[in-house]
Amino acid sequence: MFYEPSRGHGLPHDPIKAIIAPRPIGWISTLDAEGRPNLAPYSFFNMVQTRTPLCMFGSDGLKHTAANAIATGEFVFNLVSRPLFDAMNATSAALGQGVDEFEAAGLAKAACHKVAAPRVAVSPAALECKVVHSMELHTVDGTSTGGWLIVGQVVGVHINEDFLTDGLFDTVKAEVVARCGYRDYSQVTEMFAALRPTDNGAYRPGGGDH
Repeated sequence: MFYEPSRGHGLPHDPIKAIIAPRPIGWISTLDAEGRPNLAPYSFFNMVQTRTPLCMFGSDGLKHTAANAIATGEFVFNLVSRPLFDAMNATSAALGQGVDEFEAAGLAKAACHKVAAPRVAVSPAALECKVVHSMELHTVDGTSTGGWLIVGQVVGVHINEDFLTDGLFDTVKAEVVARCGYRDYSQVTEMFAALRPTDNGAYRPGGGDH
């Protein structure tokens, strides 16, 4: 099968998001210009660089989170675990401007050190970010897609030490959840390691761009 997205795929649902999967869930907390908290999950989120750590999220339209991040220059990524899944899903509701999704989902806030936005207190890990790029996305012919890309520099990292095993963040123990296609999700339940040709036979956690 081959298809051009501009011409349609003829399938019951768009398969692209199921092909590019699993994806980290960008559970992003921000403050609006008036200092009101916002919390929402984003399906398009990832790290883009490790030396000077940078992460990004994409927004279909200038939604509250993206607009807040641009206006304040800050956002926080909160890691989603399986016990937090229902709360994360609840924060995807289309609530009005200024409504506190932390309260709506029954989540306690915790203060950050380098940014004003709060983080999810019980998340296994959180990244405090300062916005370094924000851009409206365009097609190959220059037409606006209506989407936005926000890139943040990680300026602070919170880790619940219960999820450190021998000094390594234990993704399985943290029960990390990822987004797949359609309405599907996955949970990390198994890991395996592989050496690169440049590792010279020695596994170095955190070495290179692992």
